[in-house]
Amino acid sequence: MSTPLAHGVFHPPAGAQRLSIYIGESDRWHGSPLYEAIVLKARELHIAGATVLRGPMGFGADSRIHTAKILRLSEDLPILIQIVDSESNITVLLGELQKMISGGLVTVENVGVAIYNPSLRPQS
Repeated sequence: MSTPLAHGVFHPPAGAQRLSIYIGESDRWHGSPLYEAIVLKARELHIAGATVLRGPMGFGADSRIHTAKILRLSEDLPILIQIVDSESNITVLLGELQKMISGGLVTVENVGVAIYNPSLRPQS
């Protein structure tokens, strides 16, 4: 479980898990981009943080190439969402993701957290 800091921010333990979610940019959940819905769900569940990365090229289980090359514009570029938190929080999120992800790859790895500090910038 995450350990609360004095000002209400949660710090994952040194032995945390990284959840990696590989989907396509065109994947949807209730009309919205799936990657956006996943990040919003993670925030709703008070997960420590999430990052969405857009890949210029890749392929998945169907072996279809997805690329951003000029002559072969793809509207379904690879998306990688990475989330790090405690094992218990990742387990809760995985339960939600099973409802949301119909195609893609999800992996979980044990990681050590070296530094996790909240930003001192004001939140918008």
